[in-house]
Amino acid sequence: MTQNDQFPAHEPAAVRTQPDTARTKITVDSATRRKVVTASFIGNFVEWFDYAAYGYLAVTISAVFFPTEDRQLALLMTFGVFALSFLVRPVGGFIWGHLGDRIGRKEALSWSILLMTGATFCIALLPGYAAIGVGAPLLLLALRLVQGFSAAGEYAGAASFLVEYAPANRRGLYAAVVPASTATGLLLGSLMAAVLTGMLDPAQMESWGWRIPFLLAAPMGLIGRYIRTKLEDSPVYRQAQEESAPEAAPVSALFRNHWRQLLLATGAVLLNAVGFYVILSYMPTYLSEELGLPASSSYLATTVALATYIGFIFLTGMLSDRFGRKRVLMSASVLFVLFTVPAFMLLDTGNFLVIVLVQILLGAMLTLNDGTLPSYLAEMFPTRVRYSGFAVSFNLSNALFGGTAPFVATLLIATSGNLLAPGWYLMGAAVISLVAVACSVETSRKPLA
Repeated sequence: MTQNDQFPAHEPAAVRTQPDTARTKITVDSATRRKVVTASFIGNFVEWFDYAAYGYLAVTISAVFFPTEDRQLALLMTFGVFALSFLVRPVGGFIWGHLGDRIGRKEALSWSILLMTGATFCIALLPGYAAIGVGAPLLLLALRLVQGFSAAGEYAGAASFLVEYAPANRRGLYAAVVPASTATGLLLGSLMAAVLTGMLDPAQMESWGWRIPFLLAAPMGLIGRYIRTKLEDSPVYRQAQEESAPEAAPVSALFRNHWRQLLLATGAVLLNAVGFYVILSYMPTYLSEELGLPASSSYLATTVALATYIGFIFLTGMLSDRFGRKRVLMSASVLFVLFTVPAFMLLDTGNFLVIVLVQILLGAMLTLNDGTLPSYLAEMFPTRVRYSGFAVSFNLSNALFGGTAPFVATLLIATSGNLLAPGWYLMGAAVISLVAVACSVETSRKPLA
């Protein structure tokens, strides 16, 4: 399938201008759509490569910033910092949503990537605990908070941007670019972790090796910001602004007029929040620290699974365009309820081939949710509060359950002694998401409000 087949250039996107008037057809040329797809992909890729570096190098980072004889305690503290950085994401969701709906998607996205890049680059320069004591983890936490704040605007803004530029019958496919870029960032992070741990000994990794992925943030982030500054806001957004003044307080309007959609959207995100960080971020640590798999093998298994994940994402986007968002999202939840715990039981066999196949299976199941969720969330809210609705629901659920997932998984194993605990936790998240999606309305075949 060619790029033009995947992302048709000349299909008009239908937008409703007034409740009592006919639709206005807006045609977007192929060059503009390619720029939008590229900018969304690169920017989101950079943000999540930065996040992946922390997750995949958690064992090394724990030794640098939390030296202790108890490895599990050090990991808990490392993942605790990871989780705390998510506490600011709802705050970021409110602020970036407000900015994105008030002054435009382009401006919000340009500033969010700049903040993330700067914070990530500064992490690479931090001294460790041996040099400045408790100041090291405190500085790490401060920079992680900046990362969490900036990431709160990225995913929601990029997805809203793509959905508003997409042809009406390809919104699922276009929005799938966002989770695909996220997975690509994770894939590069996993590859880099695998190469570094394979080439360097533990002392070299703790001394300087772990800093390399964070140093790469600066050039990649500046490229992403440059591309974004060359874009215009979507025709759908600009038309809404021309018809009437933007909401003075988009978040207030969201809670006042769209509270039901907000509640259902937050519940629908739960499986994605827990599944994403358990399957794609925490898994290498689980395999090496809990199951005793060599670190290099853990990274390799995750890398293979991520490579297949990216292909599944686009397939899921197309499926959601054909069969609807609800049907695909509910299928994902049912599969997780049925197969998560058995999959974790197979991981415990220690057989490398089985582990890779199980990770591919779990990843394929997750893509049914991950590849559909961006278009589902963007379509749930009208243009004037779309960024806010997406950002608040997505970041609230991720703050409560996504960023805490590695910490909760490690804590559940430590307290229960049950290596299947992360699987049960993931299954519970799937049940809640299933109920939320079942109570929502289908959005795929409706014009953007």
